[in-house]
Amino acid sequence: MMWIALGIAAAGFFIGEGLKNFKEPDGKSLLDAFEDEDRAHELIPEKDVHNFMGISKKDANALRQEHPDIPHLSINGNVYFPKEKLREWLLNLAK
Repeated sequence: MMWIALGIAAAGFFIGEGLKNFKEPDGKSLLDAFEDEDRAHELIPEKDVHNFMGISKKDANALRQEHPDIPHLSINGNVYFPKEKLREWLLNLAK
């Protein structure tokens, strides 16, 4: 009986969250907000940044040389790129 009650409560929660965005289908749900917060601080290692940008390793290295203002962190001799800041920087670069 308890499992049925928990299932109904969970269903009510998710239906309620869905109805909040009924007129705005592109709106963010409560769960999306938590995921965005987790991703906001994600770092991309230098060896993987080319995958994020969708370019070759050679082009990623050239981009970094040509644009030293690209957002990055150096930690213990390793270079990391903050995912969201890099995304914003690339969007502004394209304008």
